[in-house]
Amino acid sequence: MVSLKDIAKECGVSTATVSKALNGQHDIGEETKARVRETAERMGYFPNAAARALKTNRSYNVGVLFQEEAGSGLTHEYFSGVLNGIKVQVEKMGYDVTFINNSYGVKKTSFFEHCRYRNFEGIVIVCADFASQGVLELMNSAFPVVTIDYTHYNCTAVCSNNVKGMEELLKYIYKKGHRKIAYIHGQKNSNVTRERLTSFYRTMEELHIKVNEDYIREAAYLETKGAAEQTEILLDMDDPPTCILYPDDTSLIGGKNVIMERGMHIPEDVSIAGYDGTRISQLSHPRITTIRQDTEEIGREAARRLIDAIEKPRTTLIERVVIEGTLITGQSVGELPENNIQKDDE
Repeated sequence: MVSLKDIAKECGVSTATVSKALNGQHDIGEETKARVRETAERMGYFPNAAARALKTNRSYNVGVLFQEEAGSGLTHEYFSGVLNGIKVQVEKMGYDVTFINNSYGVKKTSFFEHCRYRNFEGIVIVCADFASQGVLELMNSAFPVVTIDYTHYNCTAVCSNNVKGMEELLKYIYKKGHRKIAYIHGQKNSNVTRERLTSFYRTMEELHIKVNEDYIREAAYLETKGAAEQTEILLDMDDPPTCILYPDDTSLIGGKNVIMERGMHIPEDVSIAGYDGTRISQLSHPRITTIRQDTEEIGREAARRLIDAIEKPRTTLIERVVIEGTLITGQSVGELPENNIQKDDE
């Protein structure tokens, strides 16, 4: 491994001069700085992280909290996209990423204590129980924190545009002639659910469609079982919906299986739509109508905002940053014949 001493010998200067040149200090001439840096690069010098941490009192390490209940973990396309966006951007800006946990081996501790132990410079909370004491302690701490799809007064939040996404999806379904629209939404304690559900009611009102409250059901995100059960209930109604919206593309699979098991066809007998725009939704037959979330950009923007807060705390505001999604029309929402369209004022 190339050391400062090796570079100093090659350049004919002291190790102190090499150190100052590589750290950009002003008492070294520009010509010397350029020569030292060129030599360091040519010789393959790489600074020792531990030495840099001791010298600067900085770890250049950010923590990522990721705890999702469905058990999909890093295999889920939405979260893997966000996490990859964070990783790529953080590394590009000269930082490392470490996952946060609440234990040292067998010893249990809090998320906050783990962050202090690891000397993290900042934290991104990708998925967690935001109402839990451990997560609240983290968000209320002095650590710079960026949250994904959750708004907290002390943290910058990076969110997908759930309001606009739901509005675009509903208006597309409306243009296809559907008026009897069911919505199986995610858990009500979720900020994402609240935004999408509010947008659903608001858009239905704008379109002059009376909401049938029996069509509004709840099932967990990323789980097929609950969505399947709610689909059974909707299809067994005397006046079933012509289109069913699901919490996400993964839970939609549960509903789709129920429809197919009944010998029904999509979209001829019933239309369906998801959310997230996962790859599997577009490999499915028929291709799913959904909203694609720009997960990589959500992750990259979260990383940029966090490192701004770390490096420029005096000029960084706590903000809510919204990332736009894209409507994918797919093939799973069919067009109703004119005589099957319920009049808006009925």
